[in-house]
Amino acid sequence: MKPIERVSLTLQHKEADRIPVYPLLCGVSRKLVNASYPVWSTDMDVCAEAYEKVTDMFGLDVICTLIDLSVEAADFGQKIVFPENEAAHPDFNDYMLKSTKDIYTVEPIKFPAAKRMNGHVRLCDRLVKSKGQDVPVVAFVFGPLGILSMMRGQANLFMDIIDDPDAVKHGVAAITETLLEYVDALAATGVHAIMLDTLFASQSIMSKQMWLEFEGVYVEKIADRIREKGCMVMVHNCGTGIYFDAQIQTMKPTAISFLHVPDDCSSYEDAQAKYGDKITFIGHVPPTWLLYATEEEVREECRKEIAMHKAGGGFILATGCEYPANLSFDKAQVIIDSAKEFGRY
Repeated sequence: MKPIERVSLTLQHKEADRIPVYPLLCGVSRKLVNASYPVWSTDMDVCAEAYEKVTDMFGLDVICTLIDLSVEAADFGQKIVFPENEAAHPDFNDYMLKSTKDIYTVEPIKFPAAKRMNGHVRLCDRLVKSKGQDVPVVAFVFGPLGILSMMRGQANLFMDIIDDPDAVKHGVAAITETLLEYVDALAATGVHAIMLDTLFASQSIMSKQMWLEFEGVYVEKIADRIREKGCMVMVHNCGTGIYFDAQIQTMKPTAISFLHVPDDCSSYEDAQAKYGDKITFIGHVPPTWLLYATEEEVREECRKEIAMHKAGGGFILATGCEYPANLSFDKAQVIIDSAKEFGRY
């Protein structure tokens, strides 16, 4: 069975030959093409080759095009730092929005001039052409509130929400207008789904009502647009106490990629009982734990997760966030082998 067939059945909550599997082998894929992180994240031909090689080498069932969380903010003008061996990030000493008043200056940008976002579009276009007949391609997009935080700083943004909520809403609305054009371009490549990273929809960051007010109403528009363009909506959120209910309410995703137990559940088993028939679960092997876990411990964790979630389809085994970018591929191979061993129907 091809990965695209396996994933399609799983998303319909039907049992395929086995559960799909894809540890999020994103930045670590650069090792297969001997590229530095800055080259991998800015040269989309190199990035595409790395994704193609890692997909072939490990037989991944999904390609998820996470590059880094600074892609969109860079195009709005935020200064980005590109370390040699870790993901790009904003210059924490030089946020472009230095005051609450500056947020009112944020406006939708001219998408043709958005260098990094357009690079991501080209990446998706190549991957759809080279792999999309056999492997589903999922484009990764950071949510508008997260993008604003990259330009303002999280701590500053939290204070802005209290001091001048209208400013924050102005910024998020302007970013959303650009993201609508962005998802149009991504959908036009033929990607099968677009995954929105809504990290702020978790207890570890803000209340559920606050998230609904400051991002939920905006990502609802983006999710609707994605479906209008013929793509599935997926969500990624690795925060603690993730708000499954609020995200299902606003975005109606086909699948949620997650790490921690939802806020209204007492355990992963409880989450399965409450939400397992509503959405496809993607997760939830802890990526930082892989740094020190033994291969046998990883194998046992995968076995437990598969036993918990696989019945009736609706489960894709993956890491709950990106696989550690400087770890060897050994633990990834264990995850993949575990899906083949324990995940058969």
